[in-house]
Order: sequence, then structure tokens, then C-alpha cells
Amino acid sequence: MTRAHVYLHALGMVNALGADTNTVAAALAASVAPGMGRVAFGGEQGAYVGRAQGALDVAPPSHLAHYDCRNNRLLLAALTQIEPAVQAACARYGATRVGVVLGTSTSGIGAGETAMGVANALAGGQAPFDYVQMEIGTGAPFAAAYLGVQGPAFTISTACTSSAKAFAAARRLLQLNLCDALVVGGVDSLCELTLRGFAALESTSLDRTNPMSANRAGINIGEGAAVFLMSREAGPAVLAGVGESSDAHHISAPDPSGLGGEQALRAALADAGMPASAIGYVNLHATATRKNDEMEARLMARVFPDGVAASGTKPLTGHTLGAAGATELGFAWLSLVREGALLPRHLWDGVADPALPVLDLVEHERRLAPGRGVMSNSFAFGGSNVSLVLAH
Repeated sequence: MTRAHVYLHALGMVNALGADTNTVAAALAASVAPGMGRVAFGGEQGAYVGRAQGALDVAPPSHLAHYDCRNNRLLLAALTQIEPAVQAACARYGATRVGVVLGTSTSGIGAGETAMGVANALAGGQAPFDYVQMEIGTGAPFAAAYLGVQGPAFTISTACTSSAKAFAAARRLLQLNLCDALVVGGVDSLCELTLRGFAALESTSLDRTNPMSANRAGINIGEGAAVFLMSREAGPAVLAGVGESSDAHHISAPDPSGLGGEQALRAALADAGMPASAIGYVNLHATATRKNDEMEARLMARVFPDGVAASGTKPLTGHTLGAAGATELGFAWLSLVREGALLPRHLWDGVADPALPVLDLVEHERRLAPGRGVMSNSFAFGGSNVSLVLAH
């Protein structure tokens, strides 16, 4: 396997901030998220969530109609933004040399919920549903079929690190010379199963999430899609470092010490050949649960003893679960490649937790220092940890 650099080129995004990358970037800079708000479900008090913006009225073409569901429409909305770049890659390398690696955790479960509700309402009548809509691996083959690419296409599902791990897997395919270009990213859509599941774990907040605060009370679930074109051809940002680790500590709780997460951060820096001082911004996982924020604050203080600008962006998107790694790497990419771009702000109540190390949270207008790289952290149930480093 060669150690050739791999680069991230075009970016397509849709989430609670907006329906395309330019709109998302503008809303991110202004810290305004029109898709964040309270929803009701099941006659109960509901949940505070991040809903993707845009009509999502573009359906898959007729020969792919059996894939049609909200999850795949989210993915399609992101794919169409980078489709010209993908088609150019196919023309350059051939369709068999272009692949797809995506991450997800919910896939189209919402489509199954709707179909079951319709079936019950019809007393056993047939609902307009195909199981492929909610099969966990369906995203990558759908994307490949829509784009007409014929290289390797597979989906990764490791909870909240799913799409972060997709970048690690895609880079390996390029370094092994199994592909010349890949569509890489993630997608997840809101569904009642996920909302109820996290509520049952007492992990959700009925108000906007409040990361790193003494008053943090849990996550907001969100939805969205983010996809890049990755290749060995020089581009605006290099995926300089990848670090992966596994705590094997608990099925749903992180190792309180953060040692597994720390291993991932240090591995990413070592892989990039960069000291911690070369990083100018870190997008935190920052779920605003008691345990995650405590763990992440402690490992950040150890890895960056001199401090580093950091923020958690989930108050602007909700926690997009399987799409979070790609979405938040997308925010870091925007900070790196867009001239004059503002670093994403850390939205919270400003009440620091005295039990946590003090972090350099981006609360006011700031920009990336020249020559610095950026990092994005992702942590997941089961102790899965991923850290990604981007540089020029």
C-alpha cells in the first residue's frame, strides 16, 4: 500500500442549516439554524431536533424508484451538488475506477415506520414500501447506481463514527490503488425509533443542546447528508491524518478517562506527521451528554495542553448520528479551504462546568490561523473512536 496523499474536492451538504453547501456555509457563519426546533411524536412531549432544510422533492429516477425514501432523498440532495465533479472523475478514470463509501446508522427506518402505519390503518392492506429503502447497506449501492459508477460500493454502520470511518476506508482503497476516486460521506434521517431509543436512554434534551456546559442535559437528534469527492489528484485539502481506536469499555458509555479517544487523536496527528501545535481548530464531538463531554474535555486537555480553538456544532444541526462525522468534517473543510471563513461558533449558555478542564471554545468571530490544519473528532457507542486531520 502506497502512502500517497489523498485529497477532498467537491462537497455536497444538506442539514438543519440549509439545503446546499453554500447556504449551509452562510448559516454556519451566522450561527443560524432554521431547521432546529421542537417536534411532537406519539402524543408525548416530543423532542428537540434538527430537520434538514429544502423540499427534498427530487425523487430517484424511475429505474431506481424502489429506493425512494426520505433517507435516500437526503442523500440524493447532497449527491447532485457534487455530481458534475463525479462525472468528470468518471470521464478521467473510467466508471470502474470510481467507488462509493458511505456511513449511516438509521438508513431508511422512517420509511418502514410509515409503511407499517399505513398497513395498520388499512387493516393489513399493502403499503407502498420496499425493504431496500431501510436496509442498512442501501446508501452506497443507491448512490453508485444513480451516479453510474462501477467501482467498490459499500456502507459502514458503526453508530456515530460511521461516516468518519468511511473516510478511513475510502483512503485505504485509494492507497491500495483499487480506485482512483471515491464518493465518501454519510447520511441519516430522523425516525421515531431513534428518537424514542435515545429518549429511553435518558440522553435527549427537550431544549437546544448545550455542549460543555455545567447545565448540559443531552443531545438533539438531527438528520442530514454530506458527501465529498476524494482522489489522489491534488485538491483544496489533503486528508492528512486518520486515527481509529476502540475502547471496548461499555456498550453505550465511553471510557470516562478518554484514553481510547486520546489514542485516536494522537494516531491521527502521528499519521499526519503533525504536532498538536500545528492544529488550528478542532470540531468536537460534543454531544452535550454528561459522560461524553467529560471524556472529550479531558482528552482534549491532554492532547492540546497549550490549548486549541474548538467548538461543538451539534446545536446547529442536531446530532446527525451516522452522518455526523462527514458533516462535521465538512465544517472543518470549509474553515480550511474558504478564504476568510469564520470558525464555527460554540453555542452554549456559557456556564462552564468546574469539574471539566477549560477548553478554548470559539464563542466570538475567529478565523483559522495561517498554515494550521484542522481536526474533527467522532465517538460512538461501543467505544468506537475516530479522528481526522485536514491540511493544505
